[in-house]
Amino acid sequence: MAQNWKWSCSKSLSFCVALLALVVGQFFFPCHAQSALDQVHVTPEIRSEQAADSEEHDAGLNTHTKPIRVDVDLVLVPVTVTDPIDRVVTGLNRENFQVLEDKRPQEIRHFSSEDVPVSLGVVLDVSHSMVSKMARAREAVLEFLKTANPQDEFFLITFSDRPEEVCDFTHSVENIQNKLVYTIPRGRTALLDAIYLGVSKMRQARYPRKALLIISDGGDNHSRYTDGEIKSLLKEGDVSVYAIGIYDRTFATDEERLGPELLAGITGLTGGRAFTIDNPNYLPATADRIAIELRHQYVLGYRPDKTVANGKWHKIKVRLHLRKGFPALHVAAKSGYYAPSEE
Repeated sequence: MAQNWKWSCSKSLSFCVALLALVVGQFFFPCHAQSALDQVHVTPEIRSEQAADSEEHDAGLNTHTKPIRVDVDLVLVPVTVTDPIDRVVTGLNRENFQVLEDKRPQEIRHFSSEDVPVSLGVVLDVSHSMVSKMARAREAVLEFLKTANPQDEFFLITFSDRPEEVCDFTHSVENIQNKLVYTIPRGRTALLDAIYLGVSKMRQARYPRKALLIISDGGDNHSRYTDGEIKSLLKEGDVSVYAIGIYDRTFATDEERLGPELLAGITGLTGGRAFTIDNPNYLPATADRIAIELRHQYVLGYRPDKTVANGKWHKIKVRLHLRKGFPALHVAAKSGYYAPSEE
């Protein structure tokens, strides 16, 4: 009996010591316990820097994320759809679109047709030939910006002999308006240099969707950069470019004659469009039309089925699937992207 009593006391004492150690551990080693708990949740957090971007896009292309980096495997394709009389078409669904990369169909993982904020840049020609058109050009810039989403950000670049950034990114149309007052037409036309500056400025953009609006009355005659160099830059820049070309019915120089072709080639590459007018009075309405197109774009997102970090150009083609009897529609989308390169 005494032996059993001693064994029972010993067992009780061991239990009390173990219990005391557990309690002491809770008070004196809380950091170790918390650290172990964090380790459990760190695993998804470690992968989250890339995956979080994807999840935010899954939730509706959250525009408060950082711009898409070239090493992220999500490809975003803004798409504009117009009808036979060039009106913007809305109301289409994910099932109406097909995306092909290098002729291979891709799964559209993300689809949006909402009016989301855009980073906008205006590139305005202030060369001498714009003297009689400057008043309407200023009005067109303001019309374009006033139609924008209230959260949009925008900057202003002017160009003549050389491009100049006259207003940094801002949400205030009044800031742009104040700068436009001091635009005095003079000099020649460094159009390509101005596009280079605009695309470079977009590296500071807040939003994934980025667009440039060019307003000019002629071709380039004073740039250091070539047409080919600018097109290569645009392939890497992920910026939609729109243009309004104001041309006389007859062209005095070869640069002016080639102006419409130059702008059409640059804008078409990026999924944007070039509008040609011969009357400055049409400038504000045309700028308003471009703003409306940007407000009603579809954004398709996919992850390439064969991602190779070879730095090569990959062609993109967007097709529509519509029911029989539907009128033929036109699709404008960027023509491709450069894959990331291995370090």
